[in-house]
Amino acid sequence: MQRYDSTLLTGHLLGLADSSEQGFALFDESDTLRYANPAFRRALGLHDGEFPTWFELMRLGYARDRGTRVEADDFETWVASARSRRGKVPYRVIETNLHDDTKRDGERWVLTTETTHRDGWMLCVVTDVTALHADGRSVRQARDKALLTAMVDELTQLGNRRYIMKHLQDLLQSRAADAAPLAVALLDLDHFKSINDRFGHDVGDSVLCHFASVLKSGIRRDDLAGRYGGEEFAMILPGADRAGVAGVIARVLQEARNAKPVPDLPQLRYTCSVGIAFSRAGDDPRTLLHRADRALYQAKAEGRDRYRLAEDSLCDGLELLREA
Repeated sequence: MQRYDSTLLTGHLLGLADSSEQGFALFDESDTLRYANPAFRRALGLHDGEFPTWFELMRLGYARDRGTRVEADDFETWVASARSRRGKVPYRVIETNLHDDTKRDGERWVLTTETTHRDGWMLCVVTDVTALHADGRSVRQARDKALLTAMVDELTQLGNRRYIMKHLQDLLQSRAADAAPLAVALLDLDHFKSINDRFGHDVGDSVLCHFASVLKSGIRRDDLAGRYGGEEFAMILPGADRAGVAGVIARVLQEARNAKPVPDLPQLRYTCSVGIAFSRAGDDPRTLLHRADRALYQAKAEGRDRYRLAEDSLCDGLELLREA
């Protein structure tokens, strides 16, 4: 088998990509753009020399009325929801409507493929499909919307229980021969029923949405936050050790504890309790979540507003206690 010089191959690849009508982009493990060819920059409305994170890229396009066409009443909710699903599978295909003044009605349809490596780097390939199978596009869009509805919680726009379980199952299967840690946290809002009883369900919904925003902020692309049911949420944290998980959960507890989720009700505060479990050989989603649930029960029994790690009473000395 003939071998080629890697530098020569890289030069050819980059040269071909730069002249291609397809868009090519490479994002690193922090979801920061590291390479984008001219076609990708044109499609997403990105200027030369700009290398934003994916989150910033969506913001720039929205502000410039370029790139992805956002058909949602609340951009922040839309982008946070989209970000929570990004990079969770090794490969996925998305059909997207872009702003484009050169196309009829200012619309441009592209097919985007995302290939995510185990190290977190992602290759995005964007192909213009505006002229292809236009008569079937409404059917595909209806299908994609139905699939999205089936896996996203309508209120918080986080992944729902079905999505959490499917993602956890896929992770456990793919990591069967991998020694890298996988942590699952179950988070339950303390005394949530009393919030509904005292202030009403609309206020309760606002608290749930606020807590969802706390979970969405500051997590890595590989992490997953979802609504497990009612006032209970879940986080899946691949590759994080105990100190890393403790840091994430400490931030969540502190932000919830210090928050004023409803501006018109400054007296309303809330806390949460958390149970954490790390995967073991032979785990399935049920056994792993069962251990996290037992740890959550322990945190509740010991006074709430804290976390407990399954089979570890002091969480390696990183116990969090409620602040006065």
